[in-house]
Amino acid sequence: MAKCDICGKGVHFGNNVSHSHRRSNRMFHANVKRVKCKVNGVPRRLHVCTQCLKSNAVERA
Repeated sequence: MAKCDICGKGVHFGNNVSHSHRRSNRMFHANVKRVKCKVNGVPRRLHVCTQCLKSNAVERA
């Protein structure tokens, strides 16, 4: 679910690295909030990442 409706930012993959340097898979989730935004003048609920909110890429309703 962690996918921005504006920029498409989603999950990234990487490794957990233990003290003994053994590696296992992990996921980095995008910081996505559910906010009410204006789309074509109509308020709708969208999943928007905090970078898009900070850069005013959407107009809050």
